[in-house]
Amino acid sequence: MSFFKKLKEKFTQTEEPSTDKYRDGLTKTRNSFTSRMNDLVARYRIVDEDFFEELEEVLIQADVGFDTVMELVEELKMEVKRQNIKDTEEIRSVISQKLVDIYYDGEEPAEALNIQENELTVILFVGVNGVGKTTTIGKLAHQFKQEGKSVLLAAGDTFRAGAIEQLEVWGERVGVDVIKQSEGSDPAAVMYDAVQSAKARKADILICDTAGRLQNKVNLMKELEKVKRVIEREVPGAPHEVLMALDATTGQNAMTQAKIFKEATDVSGIVLTKLDGTAKGGIVIAIKKELGIPVKYVGLGEKMDDLQPFDAERYVYGLFADLVDKEEIIAEED
Repeated sequence: MSFFKKLKEKFTQTEEPSTDKYRDGLTKTRNSFTSRMNDLVARYRIVDEDFFEELEEVLIQADVGFDTVMELVEELKMEVKRQNIKDTEEIRSVISQKLVDIYYDGEEPAEALNIQENELTVILFVGVNGVGKTTTIGKLAHQFKQEGKSVLLAAGDTFRAGAIEQLEVWGERVGVDVIKQSEGSDPAAVMYDAVQSAKARKADILICDTAGRLQNKVNLMKELEKVKRVIEREVPGAPHEVLMALDATTGQNAMTQAKIFKEATDVSGIVLTKLDGTAKGGIVIAIKKELGIPVKYVGLGEKMDDLQPFDAERYVYGLFADLVDKEEIIAEED
């Protein structure tokens, strides 16, 4: 049984709506990626060096990342020899399995958030302006509320005009309170107030917004370090997650942003927004492989429940779903 079919059987049996969300949300990437793969397979009937060179181009254009593509292609060459694969039609299933293998790289899946049992969990959000950070915070707060958890938001982006009001709008929408001070206030002071309020209310989750400016990296680092110190002093071991919001549509620019924030603070996970809006969804693999940071959530649409926990197998299934269907049609014809 091919890897395609294993994935389809696995997700069809679970009947989870998240499978369809991945399939629907990755339509742009899949259409671009699948059409290029189909074209490549149509032009090359046998797996040779020229085929692999063009495959490299297809994967790089999907933003999988140069180093990752080189590693993937080398592993594919070894697998082709091991399985004695000659026909290019057979290699697509191998590619899908290798993408999952490369993402996890022998590790256990680490997408689940580090939520504390019967204690306050503090989640710090970082990321530049305009990547959908506030929207993501609102959607995540909604998910926690749906799980029966009590949630507070901290308006720590006191620098950007309108940032506090934007977070308040989301707070009202999902029914959670926002701890704030006036625009221009010290973000660390906001965090102190928020932690004290969360403790007093016995809240389960405190989600903290932060400024996203990159004009002065030194100031950004100092500010984030101060915020983290205040949180850790008041809640030992916190923040339990430092999540960075990245806009998937910006491609390699998102990688540059991630590197800067990784220097400024210990980013524990990525929330990749607007994945449904890009034809270059391979950035998911590049982020994990080249930065060593797991993608914990992906934005697959505008709806409240379109923010989904990341699952590498569902992601790959979403990329190759059309090829799965094609494989089944061919099997039925045979």
